[in-house]
Amino acid sequence: MQEAFITRVSGYLPNDPIGNDEMTDFLGMIDGKPSRARSIVLRNNGILKRHYALDRQGRITHTNAQLVARAVEGLAGDGIDLRAIQVLACGTSSPDQFLPSHASQVHGELGHAMEVVSPSGACCSGMHALKYAWMSVASGNSANAIAAGSELVGPMMRASNFERETERYRQLVADPIIGFEKEFLRWMLSDGAAAVLVENAPRGPLSLKVEWIRSRSFAHELEVCMYSGGDKDEQGAFLGWKHFAPEELAGRSVFSMKQDVKLLGRHIIELGARYLKGVLEEQELAATDVDHFLPHISSMFFRDKLQQCLAEQGIHLPQERWFLNLTEVGNVGAASAFLMLDGLLRSGKVRKGQRILLVVPESARFSYAAALCTAV
Repeated sequence: MQEAFITRVSGYLPNDPIGNDEMTDFLGMIDGKPSRARSIVLRNNGILKRHYALDRQGRITHTNAQLVARAVEGLAGDGIDLRAIQVLACGTSSPDQFLPSHASQVHGELGHAMEVVSPSGACCSGMHALKYAWMSVASGNSANAIAAGSELVGPMMRASNFERETERYRQLVADPIIGFEKEFLRWMLSDGAAAVLVENAPRGPLSLKVEWIRSRSFAHELEVCMYSGGDKDEQGAFLGWKHFAPEELAGRSVFSMKQDVKLLGRHIIELGARYLKGVLEEQELAATDVDHFLPHISSMFFRDKLQQCLAEQGIHLPQERWFLNLTEVGNVGAASAFLMLDGLLRSGKVRKGQRILLVVPESARFSYAAALCTAV
């Protein structure tokens, strides 16, 4: 194995930032009524601004592939020629289509032949893309590789997607738990992309040596929590879209993104702390050796709970070592870890020799990824 380095990071957030009071202007109101979930979700998640690839008429301004292409283009400069890139790995939970693959569509926005791969999944798909890029360079398969994470969820959250379900929704809103779960992610997620360049040698005044990347799925222990392209039946069993008649796909908003918030609250933090303890022990890394901790949390509601659960596992990471930008850029799923890394590097807080720990949870069926980098 050779050494591999993150030499450039680039983020792309479409259009102007959108404040909490403007969200309904872009997403609309289901059944023409103000959301009962909106104020609860926004109060807990702490997000103040986010970006949508939408205009105020709800029209899409960028495809997911275009968002990634803009982030990739941001890697150019300082002697980097994008025509020399050999590998492109792109992760997302919201591709523009089932086929062709997401990375193929991104490649179509760029300009030369290269290897492409599309890790599937949710938030961890961006980290899986980074792992593929890192392994490609570290194994000698390529001299460089780009990893990207992105989301285009705004169009999925528009009220128009729920019109066929309005009658059923009217029957359900009397139960606040069901109503909350139906609308939860509409006020949580937003659009954007970020990309990192991995090379076989450091570049410029500061690069990040990738020490390791570790991921683990807990799908063998837990059921589906966040989903799109399927739905749960009356007994709670998850069924993919192929089980539904064509008229049910719209009537049940099968292709919208949904979250089982009870399942999320019970497991995502506690399981993540247990996972991270195992990784740190395996890698013989003490929490005191971490200079910058970048955890992807979907909501500021989880910040103190995460710190507490980590401490219970013997992992003491004071929040002055944390770097979060959730409140300013929003929850951009698969892109969030790279957007945090971009923000940290731009902050000027990183010094050579310092260690950066990125941790990403994925609630789809509970998986986690972590990466350690050393500034060189």
